[in-house]
Amino acid sequence: MSPPTLETVERALGAKLLHTRYAYSERDAVLYALGVGAPAHWLAPRELKFVHELRADFQVLPTFAVIFAKELHDLVLSGDIAGIKYNPMLLVHGEQQLKLAKSLPPAAVVDSTVRVAEIYDKGSGLLMVLDVISCDESGGLLAQARTSMFLRGLGGFGGERGPSSRIDLPDRPPDAVVEEKTNTRQALLYRLAGDANPLHVDPQMAAIGNFDRPILHGLCTLGFSARAVLKRFCDNDAQKLAGIRARFAHHVYPGETLRTEIWRTGAGDVHFQTKVKERDAVVLSQASAQLRP
Repeated sequence: MSPPTLETVERALGAKLLHTRYAYSERDAVLYALGVGAPAHWLAPRELKFVHELRADFQVLPTFAVIFAKELHDLVLSGDIAGIKYNPMLLVHGEQQLKLAKSLPPAAVVDSTVRVAEIYDKGSGLLMVLDVISCDESGGLLAQARTSMFLRGLGGFGGERGPSSRIDLPDRPPDAVVEEKTNTRQALLYRLAGDANPLHVDPQMAAIGNFDRPILHGLCTLGFSARAVLKRFCDNDAQKLAGIRARFAHHVYPGETLRTEIWRTGAGDVHFQTKVKERDAVVLSQASAQLRP
């Protein structure tokens, strides 16, 4: 496909794409937790609260909020967002940000609004940034998410390149390291949370995306890393994670081992990076989390 015209891009900026409603139950929250690897060890007492809804201390993992706008997955797979057309198999999830206004309830009805926030010309591709605002049934803010998608081959339309920012990791060994092996069926489990992109399950679709086999969802990797932060800096209390962000620097194959290296950089902040241990490849970079006391 050819790049969009500058006029098409300008019309897309600020467009309201979706207003969706998602009613989730404890079962949905548990399915998500299983999809991102909880519990790390079967019957691990500190993580059973995320997968056992009958426990008095049951909690919802905060990164569950990144999938609230369920219909966004279908829109992305359609290959047409606000008039900008692309091959969905050539789309790369670039970055993800999430801010939690409060801890997520065990069950809720969530209304989410999705808008096009920014579009940048990166030369080799187009970077589209979407804002997702999610509120409970009474209108109270639950979460704000920002998703950056890189559309390969659609650059060169004459738009702005966009700002650049950088998180520099401390020049010292990490304060905590968490290693966890993903399951060879991890993508099959995570996709049940709502992301049915065939890139993660169909070898032929993965080949179109230039991968030799299906890859793990980037948001699944983010969920593993968020659990590592919760484990080492939040005493596995989901209420203490106020926000998280990361850049998807490289792909992960199901069955590989994720090594999350974490540095405390302030009273309420940590920086981290996540690697695939087997290939020593950084898969999450420019990553940080904000913690509540």
